[in-house]
Amino acid sequence: MSAYVFEQLAFVRDQTVKALQDVSEEQATAVPAGFRNSILWQAGHIYLVQERFAFTVQGKEAAIPDGFAAWFGPGSSPASWVDRPPALAELTEMLRDQPKRVAEAWDGRLHEGAPKPYTTSTGITLTATDAFLNFTLYHEGMHFQAIKMYKAMSARE
Repeated sequence: MSAYVFEQLAFVRDQTVKALQDVSEEQATAVPAGFRNSILWQAGHIYLVQERFAFTVQGKEAAIPDGFAAWFGPGSSPASWVDRPPALAELTEMLRDQPKRVAEAWDGRLHEGAPKPYTTSTGITLTATDAFLNFTLYHEGMHFQAIKMYKAMSARE
């Protein structure tokens, strides 16, 4: 079962990385009219949430660079950015490497319980590593769809 979860994480992430490949920095930082966030924010948010769910909430050290919570945390928006976030190319590379790190950290240990249960903003309570990682698939899918939508809107302009 664990190999399947890691395969799914890699597959979903590969789709996200492919969606980002032809995005310019200008497109990545544009916030479409009527929306709060950009493609860059979507990508950074995917990275941050997976890092938190795979490592931080499990009591493990996460690879979250300084500034990521302010730039990409829930409720954040490019409108409130004070410092410059990473470029899309840097963020894409971080996204590309993340599933391998997750698999290396958790292979054979997916059923380990979290130090304490965590209830998501959607109301589901997660108690073990496999549940956290499975939830990130749903979460990434939502933000992947936003990336695709923003790209389509950008292409029409």
